[in-house]
Amino acid sequence: MMKTTRNLFGSVLLLAACFGSTGAQAASWQCAPFARMISGIQLFGAAAGWWQQAVGRYAQGSVPKAGAVLVFKAIGSMRSGHVATVSKVVSDRIIKVTHANWSLINGHRGQVEKDVTVMDTSPKGDWSQVRVWYAPLKDLGTRAYPAFGFIYADKSGAKADADGRPTEVAMLDR
Repeated sequence: MMKTTRNLFGSVLLLAACFGSTGAQAASWQCAPFARMISGIQLFGAAAGWWQQAVGRYAQGSVPKAGAVLVFKAIGSMRSGHVATVSKVVSDRIIKVTHANWSLINGHRGQVEKDVTVMDTSPKGDWSQVRVWYAPLKDLGTRAYPAFGFIYADKSGAKADADGRPTEVAMLDR
């Protein structure tokens, strides 16, 4: 299963790169179907609704773990919320995510971004407020976005190494 997922993810990135570089209409992804595909978390509908849907089905929390999905709250400029899959935990306040439909890239929305930086800017360090890498700025965006927290791919959360630290998700390793 993990090998199949890795192959599928690689194929998706290859297709996205090919469509984007050929001058043909760019591949267009929404964040929720893309996150569902690479995380294996089977939730549907608007991204902000994933948090409530996960109750009783998936573990949830405020600690980033590789493979978990970060769920953003709906706000005026982001009416459906947003979801992004954690590809690596860098520190207690910085993670890398792989997600779709965040930055405007080559004039198009709906693009896939791999291993972009997300920073926890919440006063309590609970990932309830984050800043996200924005490609046109080539830096973290200037705005902080409210987040619910993380949904973990299984009831026990993501895999950890021998010291209990989260590891990178195998399907995103290349």
